Amino acid sequence: MSTEDPTGVFRAEASELLDQVEQALLDLTQRPDDAALIDSVFRGLHTLKGSGAMFGFDALAAFTHQIESVFDRVRKGHARATPELVATVLSARDHMRALVEGDAAPAAGEAILARLATPADVPDPALVASRHAAASVATGAWRLSFRLPRQALAHGTNALALLDELRSLGDCTLVARRETIPPLDRLAERDCYVGWEALLRGNVPRAAIDEVFLFLLDDMELSVAPLVPSEAGARPAAVPVAPGANGAAARAARGAQAELVRVPAARLDTLMDRVGELVIAQSRLTEIAGDRHDLLLRSVAEEIERLAAELRDTMMVLRMVPVASLFGRFRRLIHDLARETGKVIALETEGEATEIDKTVGERLFDPLVHTLRNACDHGLEPAHERLAAGKPATGTVRLTASQAGGAAIITISDDGRGISRERVRAKAETSGLVAPGETLADAELLALIFHPGFSTAGAVTTLSGRGVGMDVVKREIERLRGTIELASVEGEGTTVTLRLPLTLAIIDGLLVRVGTGRYVIPLAAVEECLELSTEADRRSVGRCLITLRDRLVPFLRLRELFATDTAPDPHQKIVVVANRRERIGLVVDQIIGSHQTVVKALPPFHLSLGTFSGATILGDGGVALILDVPRLIARGQHGRGAMGEAA
Repeated sequence: MSTEDPTGVFRAEASELLDQVEQALLDLTQRPDDAALIDSVFRGLHTLKGSGAMFGFDALAAFTHQIESVFDRVRKGHARATPELVATVLSARDHMRALVEGDAAPAAGEAILARLATPADVPDPALVASRHAAASVATGAWRLSFRLPRQALAHGTNALALLDELRSLGDCTLVARRETIPPLDRLAERDCYVGWEALLRGNVPRAAIDEVFLFLLDDMELSVAPLVPSEAGARPAAVPVAPGANGAAARAARGAQAELVRVPAARLDTLMDRVGELVIAQSRLTEIAGDRHDLLLRSVAEEIERLAAELRDTMMVLRMVPVASLFGRFRRLIHDLARETGKVIALETEGEATEIDKTVGERLFDPLVHTLRNACDHGLEPAHERLAAGKPATGTVRLTASQAGGAAIITISDDGRGISRERVRAKAETSGLVAPGETLADAELLALIFHPGFSTAGAVTTLSGRGVGMDVVKREIERLRGTIELASVEGEGTTVTLRLPLTLAIIDGLLVRVGTGRYVIPLAAVEECLELSTEADRRSVGRCLITLRDRLVPFLRLRELFATDTAPDPHQKIVVVANRRERIGLVVDQIIGSHQTVVKALPPFHLSLGTFSGATILGDGGVALILDVPRLIARGQHGRGAMGEAA
């Protein structure tokens, strides 16, 4: 018996409905006379109102009814979907979400309804006539092929009432399609398996047919075609009539949806934890089997290792979600930013099918919001400036995603004014970040933008100028074990590139030993390994620099950093790690080998150490800390500057 909270199910479904309504409203800003979009918004509001009343959300149902009435006027041609109306209904959508979550302010809803009550939508006779004409197109006979959504009956749809309503339109002959009814032992009593073929004769407008199925159109299969006179007296066949392109798409979508199961994210996280524990236990079993001369035990260990690897890979796939769900949330942000700034802004997206770990996606939202706000406020010029510079009045922000090996690459670019190096240098010198006249490479100069408190904005606005933003972005990306790069051409635009791991749960690592302790270095950051000879070690005392292919690379002695009191191994190793264009070497006593690392979060009182990003459990039950490569590189680069000055 299911123990799932019905109210929780409603909130989840209401959230999806509100997202669909928001996307349709945003599309209306581009196509305000699109009847299909208007009907989609109306259906979403109507469904939300009915479901809200069913689950006891009376305030939500009452408020949504008011908004639904507004869109009913738009649907009937008595009002236009103007930008002002769409913006107000978007605010109403936000209030509905607050009502669903139970933290809505009544005054906010009253203010929205007051804005909608203003006589701004005087009926346009031409619009009413055009909508009426479109709804009145009729033909002598129609051939229909339709199948209701599988869950229609469970959701309260009365199929017989729909058929009666269809018959009321004219002379209607119906034949049931029963080919998809499963055997009795696989029959679900609340699912709808039957489809129908119909011939509808009479002077019936197409819109009247759509009206019958109005609240099911998004999810059902429906094919409607006018009949030629020779077919008008025919009887519908008891076999499926090939639907049109839209019907085929609906069938494919319905088939895909039928295979989906809604699972709370918390359960997925719990399952991932169990898989991680299984990987750790399997590693211990493999180590025990390797120490014994028992062929049967080794065989079982190898089989469990194979199964654990397959389960791990399957679980990783389950956690992956397309970035389309993330990118879609920014359409509203860009719409609101355009209204706030008075700029004309277009959002373009690419690579939305790229998949990332759901946890990465959740934690990536805030950094992307900061970056997009900066692009719209700092990067894009007002329309008059763009026109004076020979650019189109509309500024473009582009979000792209792709995969490269074990990383996801997300870029945020704009075609704005670019970054002024002179302003960045002037601000850096004023703030004491660089000395006047100090020589900096272009990448080093642009990297100053990520310094805490750094801002070149001339004034503080509601969007930016307080020096809070890009440093937060950099810090959060590095917490995700990712990197961030900045490129800009003055007068042409700016591009921010994020490189992120596809998952945070299990990573490939390089297991090393320092003294008696073992540590994991994320393998994605490792460039190469080499031996630190005794002579080279002796020469580097006080300098901590090695020459690697004609380049000086600083290195950190992890023995000193971790205060190891044992004698160093005679043949120490250097693991060269990189983050963007910066590289350092990490001196370790021994490289043990690659290791499938199940990442465990550190306790709160260990987070301040800064050198470690997590921990993992090894096959023998011991604990290995995972090194925070970006912070170690920052420490190594800082040490190089200090040593250079001393020299």
